[in-house]
Amino acid sequence: MNPQLVLVVILAYFSLLFLISLLTTRKVTSHTFFTGDRNSHWFLVSFGMIGASLSGVTFISVPGEVGNSNFYYFQVVLGYTLGYFTIAKLLLPLYYRMNLVSIYTYLEERFGFWSYKTGAFFFILSRSLGSSLRLYLVASVLQLILFDALGIPFWVSVLITVGLIWLYTYRGGIKTVVWTDTLQTAFMLSSVLITIFLIGQDLQIKSLGEYMKLIVQDQRSTVFNWDWRAGTNFFKQFISGAFITIVMTGLDQDMMQKNLTCRTLKDAQKNMFWFTGILVVVNLLFLSLGVMLYLYASSKGITLPEKSDALFPLLATEYFSPFAGIVFVLGIIAAAYSSADSTLTALTTSFCYDFLQIDQKYKPEDRLSIRTKVHIGFTGLMFLLILAFYWLNDQSVINSVFILAGYTYGPLLGLYSFGLFTRYQVKDRWVPWMAILAPALTFLIASNSKEWLWGYTFGFEALILNGGLMFLGLYLLRKK
Repeated sequence: MNPQLVLVVILAYFSLLFLISLLTTRKVTSHTFFTGDRNSHWFLVSFGMIGASLSGVTFISVPGEVGNSNFYYFQVVLGYTLGYFTIAKLLLPLYYRMNLVSIYTYLEERFGFWSYKTGAFFFILSRSLGSSLRLYLVASVLQLILFDALGIPFWVSVLITVGLIWLYTYRGGIKTVVWTDTLQTAFMLSSVLITIFLIGQDLQIKSLGEYMKLIVQDQRSTVFNWDWRAGTNFFKQFISGAFITIVMTGLDQDMMQKNLTCRTLKDAQKNMFWFTGILVVVNLLFLSLGVMLYLYASSKGITLPEKSDALFPLLATEYFSPFAGIVFVLGIIAAAYSSADSTLTALTTSFCYDFLQIDQKYKPEDRLSIRTKVHIGFTGLMFLLILAFYWLNDQSVINSVFILAGYTYGPLLGLYSFGLFTRYQVKDRWVPWMAILAPALTFLIASNSKEWLWGYTFGFEALILNGGLMFLGLYLLRKK
């Protein structure tokens, strides 16, 4: 792949993002960064959320994982539908009724100061680690196929990457992100469709029916696993998918901030329902792409890489045509940055509202300066975390960080469940300690489940156990 051509494509891509940023920030107020002036069109939010809910890791990993676990991931996706329905009917009405900017403000009104700070802290911890790790994995791929050839060291390429994200988001914030994510989702989906088409052309497939027949007949397209002991059992995956959606979308400032830019609750709910349908189709496309990648590798006699995550990058950079390679680069950039830009905006919003209380403690003329400094601070934090992952260069450590980021959502699940489904008040000052204890107990149980639970293996459902332990802890901490 020609590095100069890739660089030109990337520069053109970011030029388009900057143009959108300029167009969306011509008229901004002090709250535009945080709320988008509550004026976003629901269909733009719906489409753009696809890119934000996925990431560069998803773009690479989901197709590759087909070779290891078939279409079992689609069982999780089916569970998403139940989760999004719950968000639309239970959480969105609550957030709109309270007119929230940060969704964690609910915890203060429901339980108190320490519960509120605990919820916001766990979001910031989880998103900072998770998003930086995802961006690191994508940055590593770009370093390999582009920046190494140009003689640019990794730390410089990462600095450029996060700097560009800051530049097109620092002024318009969530209002800009709604529009840029729409564009980036379009690029990501186009990349998947074009890649499937190009592989089909190489395999001499001439019609949509032939594509579908080829994928359905492949044994890797098996969707359901009924073995109750397996981590990929249908019921485990489905229920886990629902809870993952509730916590990683409904209890996540990043994803909810976009929904709360819609004009009305009805628009936000409409957005959520359409988003759900589109997301199911998109994930099915990613899984179908996985089958096509394996069929292509088999037809060419290509030796499969040891790690399934490396399959798509390997084929795109070394075996596909230059055009298909460029399509891959655009797709992975779109997937990575649509997730990273919204995360950076959400982290800034949460810190400004939940910890600095910017709308209460600072004069209007000082808020822009404070917000800008916080935005720069989180950009720098993301930069340092990416470099830390690079210097560690240990896959087991990186996997542990991903697991840690997942465990931090359990306390949020327990807090919101207890708040919504009980009328109890709790001993607020003890909540942070319980939020640490619940994930620790979950890790202990999940790590020893094979010995303690007759061979049972925890998968995504560890999140449910985590939330359940937090709920139980809050019950024990209830006030009489």
